[in-house]
Amino acid sequence: MATPVDGEGQPSLNGTIPDPQTKKLTDLPTELLEHILCFPVLKHVDICNVSCCCKRLHDVCHGRGKVWGHQYKLRWPRLQRFYRQNESCDWLREYKTRHRVGIQIRRTVESISKRFFTEVVSNHFAEIESLGMPEHFCEDELLFILNSDKRKSLTLKYYAKKILYFLRQQNILKSLKNFLEKPTEQQSALEGAVLVDQYCNPLADVTLDSISAQLDEITEKVKKMLRIKNPSHPSLRIAQGNCSVVEDFELQRQVICALNSVLYEQLQYKGNECDYYNPLNSYIHQVLLRRTGIPISLSVLYMTLAQRLGVQLEPVNFPNHFLLRWCQKPRGSEDIYDFVYIDAFGKGKQLTAKECEYLIGHQVTADYYSAISTTEVLLRMVGNLLNIGKRGEGNEKSYQLLRDSLDLYLTINPDNVQYLLLQARLYFHLGIWPEKVRIVLDILQHIQALDPSQHGAVGYLVQHTLEHIQHKKHPVTPEVKRRSAPEHLEVQYSVGLIMKHKRSGYNCVIYGWDPKCTMSPEWISTMRVHQLSNGANQPFYNVLVQDGTCRYAAQENLEPHSAPLEIGHPEVGRYFSEFADTYYVANEELQTRYPEDMDETLNFATETLQSIKEIHLQYHQINTFTFL
Repeated sequence: MATPVDGEGQPSLNGTIPDPQTKKLTDLPTELLEHILCFPVLKHVDICNVSCCCKRLHDVCHGRGKVWGHQYKLRWPRLQRFYRQNESCDWLREYKTRHRVGIQIRRTVESISKRFFTEVVSNHFAEIESLGMPEHFCEDELLFILNSDKRKSLTLKYYAKKILYFLRQQNILKSLKNFLEKPTEQQSALEGAVLVDQYCNPLADVTLDSISAQLDEITEKVKKMLRIKNPSHPSLRIAQGNCSVVEDFELQRQVICALNSVLYEQLQYKGNECDYYNPLNSYIHQVLLRRTGIPISLSVLYMTLAQRLGVQLEPVNFPNHFLLRWCQKPRGSEDIYDFVYIDAFGKGKQLTAKECEYLIGHQVTADYYSAISTTEVLLRMVGNLLNIGKRGEGNEKSYQLLRDSLDLYLTINPDNVQYLLLQARLYFHLGIWPEKVRIVLDILQHIQALDPSQHGAVGYLVQHTLEHIQHKKHPVTPEVKRRSAPEHLEVQYSVGLIMKHKRSGYNCVIYGWDPKCTMSPEWISTMRVHQLSNGANQPFYNVLVQDGTCRYAAQENLEPHSAPLEIGHPEVGRYFSEFADTYYVANEELQTRYPEDMDETLNFATETLQSIKEIHLQYHQINTFTFL
């Protein structure tokens, strides 16, 4: 700013005579002022203050100008992909909207923690959708929460992750429904498989463009090999995205040979025989990453690559082993002996119709050799995931897979009574009741309309759903457990402590305890609790285990971990707000249940840390003495 003076040519307070030509800040050109106000040190509060100084600076900081655009991009860089380069936009308005969305989302996530602590959170976060906020702003704030300090705000992150999971899945379901409405000839098996992958892995960065780019690279490798053997091959002239077909059978055979060579010899793709029921085998992005899969996922890749090179292969829903068929006669033939059957799981091996039966060990009718639609391919793919979910160990991960695959299956085939009933039973078993419990009743009524013979099962579930509605009207106050109570004096450990199981060796964190074993006699007998020295008459602890399971462990089998580490369990955030180097800090909801535990945990952790320091000191002294 110019030096203040009392009059023209008069000395100022320090005795100097100012130059009457001195320029003020506001006299600078607009571009230079914008450059100064875009300095990284300045925040949005500073810009607000500057714009209030005078009309000139207010005009420079106008909403569509460079200054607020810079502030917006600086604070929310992930959102830049939603704007075209050099787009004229009211950045001040966008900034205010995004700021308000962030506040609202954070408040909503915090409120969900308090309301859903006592029951499993459903996927129905309808309240987020009802806020009517720009979806990409909601997602950006949720990602901001998830990417903040790794060890803090664990509960906030836990629910933010669930909401983000839900929001992305809702968008993917919309895309899947649009995909299914396309004419059959416009449905790509690859696009459908990517949608399945995205729905089951909504937090992963999986896009059709990224998958297609990887297939383009493989296609170029095949073309390179074709060029060596036949420089004039017509497949070499097929551009990306072109659906040209190579008619000559010998030229098709050259493509298939080159494809097999690149895929199975050069890139070492293979069927995953050792870990067949791993769900990763069904996700296209994982198949490309790990170069292994099951028959259907490898067939989708193989068929897509062949199509890009001008060879039309058709999917065959062969029992127990998905195949592709390659016509050896003019198109239109349906004689099963006019086809060669390709086993993508078996390194592209070519089979006759009879050899296909040898593959599965029994005869099948001609219907099983027919080509199927893309929708049927997706149903088989999702059906595989559904069966894997059923085979799961009953942990959170297997239940999530079962729920996701049921959602997908019923989106594709909404009138499947068997899976509608399974979905209702799953909701009942997990205690997952959406905010509008009518959804469960709607499912049950739909089942009843489709198949009246299910009256008994439907009636049972309806009765218990209605009982749950009544129960929610009169919620039970959670039990409060105080360590100082006489009946709890034998409880040695507290919530938040990181422990090690003496027999099984697993690491875990305590999130609850009982003064005596509260499990059923059947469980006590199965787990051989009576073989313990103190049997069932000792404290038992609810623990989250490093492998993702939840267990109920006897006190005599647990000991404090000598080198406490974070427990990578998906439910940690449900109970704890922070990892404090050697223990977990219980969140507000868990502290309400165990009001005296955190002091105990802190004291125990402090004593343990002191003991570790003393051991390290003694070890250092011994080493020093040995050296001397």
